[in-house]
Amino acid sequence: MKLIRFGEFGKEKPGVMIEGKRYDASGFGEDYNEQFFENDGLTRLAAWLESNQGTLTEVSEDVRLGSCVARPSKIVCIGLNFADHARETGAAIPQEPIIFFKSTTALSGPNDDIIIPRNSVKTDWEVELAFVIGKKAQYVDESEALDYVAGYCLHNDVSEREFQIERGGNWSKGKGCDTFAPMGPFLATQDEIEDINNLKMWLTVNGKTFQNSNTDQLIFKIPTLVSYLSQFMTLLPGDIISTGTPPGVGLGFNPPIYLKEGDVVELGIENLGSSKQVAKNWSRN
Repeated sequence: MKLIRFGEFGKEKPGVMIEGKRYDASGFGEDYNEQFFENDGLTRLAAWLESNQGTLTEVSEDVRLGSCVARPSKIVCIGLNFADHARETGAAIPQEPIIFFKSTTALSGPNDDIIIPRNSVKTDWEVELAFVIGKKAQYVDESEALDYVAGYCLHNDVSEREFQIERGGNWSKGKGCDTFAPMGPFLATQDEIEDINNLKMWLTVNGKTFQNSNTDQLIFKIPTLVSYLSQFMTLLPGDIISTGTPPGVGLGFNPPIYLKEGDVVELGIENLGSSKQVAKNWSRN
């Protein structure tokens, strides 16, 4: 299945994508949140779809897509998980996964604007493969780790490099700004993806390709990440884990290149769709 959420920000409804078309699944009666995943929601949704296959209402392409998962308990990110990306930023290749967090208020729809924070001059892009936890995970063995994965989605790990690197403390202050986690367009369940370790991934800014890689370049693969993270924290159903970005971020160029108002960022991962965001300067509403 491919799960979507659609509608006005904060009022999204659940839906599904079938053969490229969007359908309303609000009749199922649940959003795609912690309770949904915890209570075997994917199995129940599949049964509901089979029973209601001929009665689903199509959702117009003009309707906004929200994040494919409702606000999770946490968004956990892995840093420097591509060797080439570590080298371009001048960092050592990590011996263990580097962990940081994005705020849940950073979550946004796949095609929502990126809001450049007030006083920011170093807002950057990062195409990433993310996965969603399907059931509570504590001290998971790597051999069983994929049993805890509900599915996969596209994520732009938008980053403010001055806040992240130059302002002291940890990375999270440059990662958790509003709109810094465009997620989707859809969540693909595991059966939709033949080989998660061999998917092309790309990102362009104003039509120019900056990132062009493959998930086979990940240093720490998904089973390793699930097992590793579960040694330090409980992963709850619906939690999002973002696996890291390949080379080609703005920080890695000499001189660096950062987003400015009006820039158009487009990104995608093979079989996980694409998204498009326009950079806008922050303004008080």
